[in-house]
Amino acid sequence: MSFVDEAKFFVKGGDGGRGCLSFRREKFVPKGGPDGGDGGHGGSVYLEASRNLLSLTDFQYRSHFMAENGVAGMGKKRHGRKGGDKIVLVPRGSLIKDAETGELLADLITEGERFLAASGGAGGQGNVRFATAHNRAPRRATPGKPGEERWLKVELKLLADVGLIGLPNAGKSTLLSKLSAARPRIAAYPFTTLEPQLGILRFEYSDTPCVIADIPGLIEGAHQGVGLGHTFLRHIERTKVLLHVIDAAALDPWLDYQVLEEELRLYRDELASRQRFIVLNKTDLIDDEEQLAELNSHFQKQGLDVLMVSALEGQGLAALKDKLAAIMAVAEE
Repeated sequence: MSFVDEAKFFVKGGDGGRGCLSFRREKFVPKGGPDGGDGGHGGSVYLEASRNLLSLTDFQYRSHFMAENGVAGMGKKRHGRKGGDKIVLVPRGSLIKDAETGELLADLITEGERFLAASGGAGGQGNVRFATAHNRAPRRATPGKPGEERWLKVELKLLADVGLIGLPNAGKSTLLSKLSAARPRIAAYPFTTLEPQLGILRFEYSDTPCVIADIPGLIEGAHQGVGLGHTFLRHIERTKVLLHVIDAAALDPWLDYQVLEEELRLYRDELASRQRFIVLNKTDLIDDEEQLAELNSHFQKQGLDVLMVSALEGQGLAALKDKLAAIMAVAEE
């Protein structure tokens, strides 16, 4: 099932029930007064953030969400029942916007957080409401008001603990598959992931899992929308830690790192100061130990936190997991 991070959908609150026009009719009560009850209010549509959803795939199959209408009022001053509310679940990290104006209406981050998307209409008034000293038998009742309706747009910004970023073919998908139970598409030929992938890394001595996001490959000019562009960059805005995956066997790994850093800085300055560390991947493709040591030394001389791994062969992954566990422990405190 594909990852979906944008969707447009229609919401409508329930209509209010009609007020009742009724008069009391009982034996030995020839002139009973008005006794029509009010109609029930229509239900409302709420959007609720849920940790159990990771994408907006459900919106591909359903785009209209409507709450229940209120029930009409009845005689003997009986009010109609309120219409049931409609709860629509969205992933945490969802931005809710007005589809026509683009106005940001809500940012649902925490579990269970709700946004009132469409209010239900008020119920109509029964004729008992209109009785006065001068009009003891009003023949008037009002209809219920229609529920609010509108088109909304939801955009997802992933909420992950660790974001894997790197140029295409840096080995991010292979690394994710080795760290978690995720099974992203991996190819033996030049290939880049076209949509974010999520994996859960569980630690032996902690009950708190680590959510890892493999973000689509970044290319130069992404901050201007080149390639996957903003589709890539918006998903790292809420990632706690950035893990730069660099192909150690590339022609110039240091230049690849600089491209990543520059694109992050140009997109949003705050990302340049986000906690990060470097993973030099594909070390199994370098036979020269001296070359590996020199490459590692070059990054560390720049004050960068570096780990050498081979995701394919599993080398260095234990140290990487320990590093992530330490970071998560600090974040939890």
